[in-house]
Amino acid sequence: MVRTRFFFLMFMVCSCSYFKPEQKPESIARVGKSYLYKSDVATLVPAGTSKEDSLLLVRDYVDRWASQKLLIDAAERNLNDQKKSEFGMLIKQYRNDLYTKAYIEEMVKNTVDTVVSQVELKKYYTDNKENFKTNGTLVRLRYVNLSKDNPRFATIRSKFFDYNKKDKKFWDTYALQFKSFALNDAVWVDMSQVYVKLPVVNPDNRDVIIRSGKKTEIQDKGDTYLIKVTAVIDKNQIAPLDYIKPTLKEVILNKRKLELIKKFEKEITDDAIKNKDYEVYK
Repeated sequence: MVRTRFFFLMFMVCSCSYFKPEQKPESIARVGKSYLYKSDVATLVPAGTSKEDSLLLVRDYVDRWASQKLLIDAAERNLNDQKKSEFGMLIKQYRNDLYTKAYIEEMVKNTVDTVVSQVELKKYYTDNKENFKTNGTLVRLRYVNLSKDNPRFATIRSKFFDYNKKDKKFWDTYALQFKSFALNDAVWVDMSQVYVKLPVVNPDNRDVIIRSGKKTEIQDKGDTYLIKVTAVIDKNQIAPLDYIKPTLKEVILNKRKLELIKKFEKEITDDAIKNKDYEVYK
């Protein structure tokens, strides 16, 4: 009886050992038949991370990996066949979309002409300008912020309001004395940028200061702001070409890409029909 019991215990121990999945070399965790290996976490920890933080990072990753595997296993066991079939079709479609999108983008990237001439930009703008309305007020202006105590204040003020590009050397010389400035009034800027650069301008006084041709001198806590507004375009007006050139270029390039994609899809279909790789049975 004792001997029989001994063999029974030995059989149970051996059986448990036999049915327990064996740890695979270099594996650090297992969920069912899925294993996580050292190579899977080899690049997880940034260089210079302490041992304690490294262990926390790895353990957190392992726990999340295990949770995901367990949830997937549970879903596969409990979802009905119809749901799994629907998801399988979606996965297949997603894979097809991912592959074809990547392939077409690569083909287009290597084929599309990315040079957009000024003539093309101007023509597209002229033909479609009604589609390019301003979302806010656009302004062209120049300004200087300097101390009223500046010994050359009178000269700077005079040259600023009677601006001449030939005075570039003068402005280069005194620019370092300004707290802030912008002298290129050929560039359109959004009104929101004006508020940031010129804190003395706000929604309450904007209509007084921001007017085409308006010259303004404002004292503010020891600072003096000299402002000259060249032009203003209000909200919902046609945006100037210079302001939307980057947008126009992107629109034209996207249009070219779409045309190339349609051409490529047609050519690949025509070639398949010609080579008898594609047939429609009646």
